[in-house]
Amino acid sequence: MFFIFIGVILFIASRAISNPNLIFSKYANPLRIVAFVLFLLGLSSSVIKQVNAGEVGVQSIFGKVQNQTLTSGLNFVNPLASVTVFDTKTQNYTMSAVHDEGDKSGDDAIRVLTADGLEVVVDLTILYRILPSETPRILKEIGEDYRDKIVRPVTRTMIRDNAVYYDAVGLYSLKRNEFQGRIYADIEKNFKKRGLVLEQLLIRNINLPNSVKQTIESKINAEQDAQKMQFVLQKEKQEAERKRVEAQGIADYQKILSTGLSDKQLQYEAIIAQKELAKSPNAKVIIMGGGKSTPIILGNN
Repeated sequence: MFFIFIGVILFIASRAISNPNLIFSKYANPLRIVAFVLFLLGLSSSVIKQVNAGEVGVQSIFGKVQNQTLTSGLNFVNPLASVTVFDTKTQNYTMSAVHDEGDKSGDDAIRVLTADGLEVVVDLTILYRILPSETPRILKEIGEDYRDKIVRPVTRTMIRDNAVYYDAVGLYSLKRNEFQGRIYADIEKNFKKRGLVLEQLLIRNINLPNSVKQTIESKINAEQDAQKMQFVLQKEKQEAERKRVEAQGIADYQKILSTGLSDKQLQYEAIIAQKELAKSPNAKVIIMGGGKSTPIILGNN
């Protein structure tokens, strides 16, 4: 529209100086050509609108929003229409206690009261996107600043409304997944009514009061000490059992030696051993003694 406006101004100026009696009349035709070129350039830029990938355009003519959306690529539009572009890709909104980490500078974490009356600080990130078919309705009913009007307040309200059903320790440990699933369902339902799709909800951190943290840490340390002592006792029991079995085995062995072996059995075992020695290539002469004497083995070495 800017080039069209400039072209019209230049065309009027060229008509004004086209009088031959004026010294500027010689510039009338060149000025008229420039005006015509600018008019065509402005007309083409107003009629053709480029929409990038992952975006849709919504036309509005004199404040009236058109229901038909412009898809990615080149689109022919009414030159009098203004086009509002919406991002339909996945977007994220972070609320964090860490400065400059969230979408708003400073401490933007969500402070909630739990069922036991304690204040818990929640850091959160949500992933969402806009339904392309709902962009005309979003422009008419909400506007372009849907992040501040819908995404942020709905998320913070749903978290506060659901936190009152849990105590602080439950939110921090056992009930965390249940809490996350509950607020996801509520936020998803509210987003859907307004043309938004909730893709994922991430509870990044839950900060408890210092007194509760100390209590939890003391309990965890006590449980770890108890588990450690139980392990030591179990190990000592196993070691005592091992020694008992070993002592019983030695006692049984000694009992067998004292009562189970006769002289004839010992003599038989000695003969077997002497026979094996005789087969050995290192044994040359075996002198057998009488009675219970030990045999003498003579060799080359």
